[in-house]
Amino acid sequence: MASVTARLAKQGWDVARIAGINLPNDKRIVIGLTAIYGIGRAQSDQLVARTGVDPHLRVKDLTEDDVQKLRAAIEGSTVEGDLRRQVSQSIKRLQDIQSYRGVRHGKKLPLRGQRTKTNARTKRGKRVTVGSGRTKAAAKT
Repeated sequence: MASVTARLAKQGWDVARIAGINLPNDKRIVIGLTAIYGIGRAQSDQLVARTGVDPHLRVKDLTEDDVQKLRAAIEGSTVEGDLRRQVSQSIKRLQDIQSYRGVRHGKKLPLRGQRTKTNARTKRGKRVTVGSGRTKAAAKT
């Protein structure tokens, strides 16, 4: 019986789907809930405690009743598409009013006061060495 359940889980059956996201089957529920955009570890711990679900359970071992409790608890929160839209609208508002943070977002630079002379490689891209612009002596002749 256990092998049949495992095979169905591999084929995509009986997967815990909350807020439009398939939770990873082999992780504990506290970690699995963080796959949902807008739910971190702290909120995940609170949700599990509030619903009474055992935090040590794996996602694949959840009962349908546990999944329903978690869905109902998350229903009131802003997660996934709504939250992504809200964040992008906030950034667009900052860019529209041309605030410092909005300008930095537009230039894809750090916006919280970090230095950019030596760090911020992920934002600024690969290092490019720029020469003096002079042509070499061999190239002149």
